[in-house]
Amino acid sequence: MIAVDTFIIILLFTLFAFSHTLLASNKTKKAIAEKLGEKIAFYRVFYNLSSLLLLIVFYAVAPKPNVIVYDLQFPFDIITFALQVLSLVGLVWATRLINLKEFIGLSQIKRYLSGEYKVEDLDEKLTLKIEGAFKIVRHPIYLFSILFLGLRPTMSLFYLVMFLCIVVYFYVGSIFEERKLVEAFGDKYREYQKNIPRLVPFAKSCRRKPVSKIDSGSSLE
Repeated sequence: MIAVDTFIIILLFTLFAFSHTLLASNKTKKAIAEKLGEKIAFYRVFYNLSSLLLLIVFYAVAPKPNVIVYDLQFPFDIITFALQVLSLVGLVWATRLINLKEFIGLSQIKRYLSGEYKVEDLDEKLTLKIEGAFKIVRHPIYLFSILFLGLRPTMSLFYLVMFLCIVVYFYVGSIFEERKLVEAFGDKYREYQKNIPRLVPFAKSCRRKPVSKIDSGSSLE
């Protein structure tokens, strides 16, 4: 029964991840832009709301086996909780460098209503600025989210399966995300890839060069 529940959880999450990735692809956005023109400005809000709705449906229908994988005792529970708080601080630090209005989709609607929206932006205006957490890894929001979600004093089977699915999805998602960034920024982003590791700070696989060789700004959006 536990194996079946685990399989269903993974299957449901995979369906969510596939739909989320499909809707986020430039191919999908370009096809919609051909139909809607400048009204693609509303797509970002639709994308975020639909993703939230799908996630809620997934959580509601997914089986939740009553199995505790581990329950840390003192002082390890306190240490783990403290590390989780630190990862939350890191997540806030990384998120502060993101244009949240652009991420949510409000800036796009504002530009559309003022007649300033460019169809070639699709659903968001990409900018490449490197500072703070983005000088440590290319995807600090993913990194700190993984740490925050994984550092739990008590871990249920449902949460563990979900967590592992999210880790895989973040990694795969970063690959697709970077393809779009390479398409948008070309050699500038390729240079960034050479200098800064994807998710693991100081990863040996990254041929690290001095960050000063990369143009610095305020964020990577």
